[in-house]
Amino acid sequence: MKRRSVLQLLAVAVVVPFGVAACGSSGAKTSGTVRVTLANHVWTDGIKAAIPEFEKESGLKVELTQLGEDQLSDQYNVKLNAGSDEIDVMMYRPLQEGKSFARNKYLADLTKNVNADAGWDWKDFQKGPVTACTFENKVVGVPIITEREVLYYRKDLLEAAGVAVPKTMEELEAAAKKIAAANKGVAGFVARTGKSAAVTQFSSFLYSFGGDFMDDAGKSTIATPEAKAAYAFYGGLIHNHGPANVSTDMSWPEAMAIFTQGNAAFYTEADSLYKNATDTSKSKVADKVGFAALPAGPAGSKPYNVPSWGLAINEASGNQENAWKFIQWATSKARTLAAQKAGVPGPRASVWADPEGTSTYPKDLAEAIAFSAEHGIGHDRPLVIAVGKAREIVGEPIVTAITGGDSAAAATSSNDQFQKFLDSDS
Repeated sequence: MKRRSVLQLLAVAVVVPFGVAACGSSGAKTSGTVRVTLANHVWTDGIKAAIPEFEKESGLKVELTQLGEDQLSDQYNVKLNAGSDEIDVMMYRPLQEGKSFARNKYLADLTKNVNADAGWDWKDFQKGPVTACTFENKVVGVPIITEREVLYYRKDLLEAAGVAVPKTMEELEAAAKKIAAANKGVAGFVARTGKSAAVTQFSSFLYSFGGDFMDDAGKSTIATPEAKAAYAFYGGLIHNHGPANVSTDMSWPEAMAIFTQGNAAFYTEADSLYKNATDTSKSKVADKVGFAALPAGPAGSKPYNVPSWGLAINEASGNQENAWKFIQWATSKARTLAAQKAGVPGPRASVWADPEGTSTYPKDLAEAIAFSAEHGIGHDRPLVIAVGKAREIVGEPIVTAITGGDSAAAATSSNDQFQKFLDSDS
């Protein structure tokens, strides 16, 4: 199941020409033209509106192809596999297809580029997103959009129960239990339950319990004591304190709906989805929602801090110098700040330190994001080529725990399957 957020893609493909030629044309491009392929996304909307400024400043022309997620994947599969030079700049998902693209040598090495301009400032980018855009010690992409897992909670229910905002997993469980017992029909906790969909949100629990999906040697680690404890805790929260008759196929829309309809006290989810909870047209509890950093487990609070999208340069492009000029402009401090103010969480530390950069965010959410960015982990799923298959395997113990089964045994079984997968995936 694919992750989708309010910031993510529309279904319809759109081609928007800038400059000298229609997008996707087979005519030879001039040295002053950059072919850019982007996803339908709120980030793209902002960049598209600003492209005339880039063209004026740089003297270059931009040919922009804008596509829905499925169409984008189809185009990449065809053109990149064929070694086509028709794409210069490409918007891609570092954690979903980044490893596959880099291993297949579709992505140009940007290491020298990112380190060449102190004013553009690669060091300003957060560690987690940078890690996700790096392959075998080479920078292959620049992050443009980030998200972290935070705790959503009902301020009114906590106040009525005399419960402080949980700072540890133990406190979260105790608070969920107490509030559920005092409020008939209100779950103490809700989160994603689908085998694949839950993996990303479970990952923060896994890291906070001291585990991970695999080690640096490519060995599965989902049957370690730390991983088993994380599976049991995440699944147990939902099994013991979650909604009655909870299904095991919920992604974020279903879990968010339970929370925004006033039927849960706590909810852990990506910060990028917060407007679903605070928008009065979407949420019955919009004025009662608070945000906090993910509660700490035995290993501390270690939420994911990842780039959902990045920009890369097609290795086959013969126009890499101009392609980099576009990326350099599109990911500058000024453009990142503008995107963040429009609702796109940025990967630069400077925009979160700037009061203007957090002016459109709830104060407690901005504080939670700042903490999560500093302590976050740069992946929210196994870093493999066949990501979808991997999520199905490592997600099985989550479902087992949610349904009250033996999650430790399920983790052992899934560990064997995952190791076989890793052996074949490499």
